[in-house]
Amino acid sequence: MKARIYVSLKDGIFDPQGSTVQQALSGLGFSGVSRVKTGKYFEIELDPASSENPSRQLAKMCDQLLANPTIEQYRIELE
Repeated sequence: MKARIYVSLKDGIFDPQGSTVQQALSGLGFSGVSRVKTGKYFEIELDPASSENPSRQLAKMCDQLLANPTIEQYRIELE
């Protein structure tokens, strides 16, 4: 089983990397970019014979390591 996890900053949290990318895009002549929001992407292969509920297991991974729940949000997609 494959899981895709998308982690991004919560709304209202300043994203200095996104701001830098936005300025660089403008400097390269790309107009009309009003905001860039950066994040992280993970692909995780899970053993289907795992005894724990995959969604619960992935949420624990995110809460404990992959995302900072104070400033980040995450979205899990299972395939």
